[in-house]
Amino acid sequence: MQSNHFRHIVHSLFLLPMLMLPSFVSAQNVEDKVDTNYYMTIDAANYDSLLNNFYMQQFRRSASRHQSRRATMMYADFDNIPDSVFVNRLQSLHTVVPLTYNSEVRAYIKVYVRIMSHRLDAMLSLSEYYFPMFEEMLDRHKVPEELKYLTIVESALNPQATSRAGAAGLWQFMYGTGKHYDLEISSLVDERRDPFKSTAAAARYLRTLYDMYGDWQMAMAAYNCGPGNVNKAIARSGGKHTFWEVYPYLPRETRGYVPKYIAATYIMNYYHEHGLVAGHYDIPVRTDTIHLHRDVHLGVVEKFTAIPSEQLRQLNPQFRTDVIPASSRMYALSLPTGKTSLFLQYEDTICKESKDTISKKAVVALSTNTPVYHKVRKGETFSSIAKKYGVSVSSLRRWNGKGRKSTLKVGTRLKIYLPATEDNSESASAERTDTFQKNDSVATDSVAVSAPAEKPAKKPQSAVYHTVKKGDNLSTIAKRYGTTPQKLRQQNNLKNDVIRIGQKLRVK
Repeated sequence: MQSNHFRHIVHSLFLLPMLMLPSFVSAQNVEDKVDTNYYMTIDAANYDSLLNNFYMQQFRRSASRHQSRRATMMYADFDNIPDSVFVNRLQSLHTVVPLTYNSEVRAYIKVYVRIMSHRLDAMLSLSEYYFPMFEEMLDRHKVPEELKYLTIVESALNPQATSRAGAAGLWQFMYGTGKHYDLEISSLVDERRDPFKSTAAAARYLRTLYDMYGDWQMAMAAYNCGPGNVNKAIARSGGKHTFWEVYPYLPRETRGYVPKYIAATYIMNYYHEHGLVAGHYDIPVRTDTIHLHRDVHLGVVEKFTAIPSEQLRQLNPQFRTDVIPASSRMYALSLPTGKTSLFLQYEDTICKESKDTISKKAVVALSTNTPVYHKVRKGETFSSIAKKYGVSVSSLRRWNGKGRKSTLKVGTRLKIYLPATEDNSESASAERTDTFQKNDSVATDSVAVSAPAEKPAKKPQSAVYHTVKKGDNLSTIAKRYGTTPQKLRQQNNLKNDVIRIGQKLRVK
């Protein structure tokens, strides 16, 4: 057992709707060569989901409300603050990474001042939880500790954050980059979401990028858009090698990346100068780590330790299902301090019952194929949609980054991974098959089927077989061949009514 403070989750924090930036005025003499009259597109849904997080709901009662009249007044008076004030404050931080000040940085600082007037207590509490681990890991790889603020820009300190491009975790690793830095990504485990391992990988990657460019701002730009795009910007600039010199030639998102980082660094150090007073969320930050060598099911852990399964998932965000496949290799399970003794007391029983649970239930693992998508219709809920596809509500929420209190809007497209193995749940039986009949907003060409349709093999005259087609279910097949669903189940050793496209059934 090894102590570890860093296995905790929070849903997305900061971000606002679109805000028009003023024209760029650089402290580095970039002047009119650049075009920064563009919109900062920000995900308001993720921002507002913070207080719907399990921990935030659980411990919100202990937090003092800090949105004050003074903070509101200071935000209204923000435009009256001279540039020299921001310049002096940034220079006083004495960081290795240059904290350039210009009109774009100022615009982002204003955004953060407004955000923090609503979310400062949560942000600071979460930074107390994560930043010590970030600092230790960054220092180990000779990366400036102030780059910990990149996680605010990247993921709002949410290990479950997933971008539209597929980047995941606190440090938003893409699949290929994560694999390159030895992060396991499979149907059951995604170590891009592991706070400790992803931070180690990010530190290694940032150090590699710095060694390439010799400049931390350029390393950050390459972290955001990739070294290829940065190299193109350098070539188009005529061989320039600083961020502000190649700024006009970088992708639009990357042009705002370093200014957002500087603004985040500023606000985390000078929030009090803008009338913001932090309360405190009583988040349990102490956890212990158990090293497992046998498979464990989180539902069984909940049964013997009384730790809610939702809390277990949030302490261990790298496990994509409730199964920890530790029989194949060692994995670490994080538990709240004080609960580890209960786990150790019942460890043998937990592992034995987990093995039985896993063998009896089909593991709802993510399919390796492209997911299907469902367009929300009027009257539909998470529960009704999950039932229709034979998946759990918690998995449906997790795949789409939705918190427990999130609501559905008509027209929203939900990503759904169909079970890779046949689900033995009775609740998934008829509804699962009916989805292929109705063809309601499902990309059926991307649905993974376990067996391709094929021509019936030659059989003795006494046996008749039917190949399941789109729209078939046991009732329609039984009616067609003059038999009953019960007989079909018996003849084909079916545990329930779930059948798959391409499956061959004996009907006589």
